[in-house]
Amino acid sequence: MKALIVLAHQKGEGSFCYALAQMARETLLEQGWEVIWKDLYAEHFDPVLTEEELSLPMEAVSGKLREEIAEVMEASLYVVIHPNWWGMPPAILKGWIDRVIRQGFCYAFTEKGPVRKLEGHRAVVFTTGNTPPEIETNVNGDPLENLWKNIVFKTVGVDDCVRLNFASVILSSPTQRQEWLEEARAVLLKKAVSSDVNV
Repeated sequence: MKALIVLAHQKGEGSFCYALAQMARETLLEQGWEVIWKDLYAEHFDPVLTEEELSLPMEAVSGKLREEIAEVMEASLYVVIHPNWWGMPPAILKGWIDRVIRQGFCYAFTEKGPVRKLEGHRAVVFTTGNTPPEIETNVNGDPLENLWKNIVFKTVGVDDCVRLNFASVILSSPTQRQEWLEEARAVLLKKAVSSDVNV
């Protein structure tokens, strides 16, 4: 069983996102999962999708990019953690989606319609923010919920996706953050121990 954790927060260990990612790694390892850990800022991931890279046929994709794509294809559980920046993920994470969740590998378009190549896989998304939840949902329309569930994961076949948003982090107490970690752990455990996760 392989799980891919993707963390995108520029403060690294100083952020609540990092605490969520650490909790996820520890929880999954305890449950016997092999964990692939990606801290995009720590790895200095290049988010720029160039014209040259975009034009590469599948068989010509190689090197580090091919490794990144293979990690996605091999994992059956995805855990994505990032802050809410203007209703979007940080640019480094959007670039990771652009370059790694690649057409031809994770999904394809055919004359008969799209082919979703990650059918049966699962995802958990943890986001953090400072916008009050009622404003994020009722005024902003919760764009990250739509992005991850409908635009990214549903496109590639991951229909089983749950997202938790924790806000307002800037106003939260240590007790509140610990409660959030426990809430996140409980949701992750449900995914980690289910017997019908594709492995």
